[in-house]
Amino acid sequence: MSNPARDLAELNRRVITCTRCAKLITYCRRIAVEKRRMYRDWEYWGKPVPGFGDPEAELLILGLAPGAHGSNRTGRMFTGDRSGDFLYPALYKAGFASQPAARDRHDGLKLYNCYITASLRCAPPANKPTPDELRKCRPFLEKELEILKRIRAVLVLGRIAFDSYLRLLDDRRDFTRPRKLSFSHGASLTLPAGYPRLFCSYHPSQQNTQTGRLTAEMFQAVLGDVRAFLDS
Repeated sequence: MSNPARDLAELNRRVITCTRCAKLITYCRRIAVEKRRMYRDWEYWGKPVPGFGDPEAELLILGLAPGAHGSNRTGRMFTGDRSGDFLYPALYKAGFASQPAARDRHDGLKLYNCYITASLRCAPPANKPTPDELRKCRPFLEKELEILKRIRAVLVLGRIAFDSYLRLLDDRRDFTRPRKLSFSHGASLTLPAGYPRLFCSYHPSQQNTQTGRLTAEMFQAVLGDVRAFLDS
């Protein structure tokens, strides 16, 4: 009999010990030694970062990759950087998180009906993963979707996450990608064959949020659409 919590824990152990991309592992470890001055007293995580959240979740949030001094430092998705400072207050306001602040992986934060993961599990140089790195990491996302059997909505954060998710579905025999399917902020897309509804948002990167390309109101509206769908 399947046990999502146990199966996710086992998968996350595999994620943490993964060494498929030697360049990424070397980079994450080097950053963990060099550190940023403001975090010099931290013991950096410096490894692939596992997914995080509710094993019975109906919402999957798919981001890009760990930040070099964010998740690569704290060991938890969207924790310890400006993206997390933007994301978690919004999730808290929408009822998907137990608290608005995310400081480290031991801060007591819990997710409700939500699971957060990423297209790539290691922090990439310049925050730009290569197609080959994304391809090698894809089986972890595929396994998460296999374990998280209650997922009804997938929220992709940015075009790379959008493309990563659809490329995964393209490999499935029962999925034929609709011709007119493109990324745009606020989109809510019905996929064929009963796949989860796909919601799209710009990524909550510091560049997007500081320039106003993505505002708290814009992101809250997307989460409101997701909440309304799940409650319907």
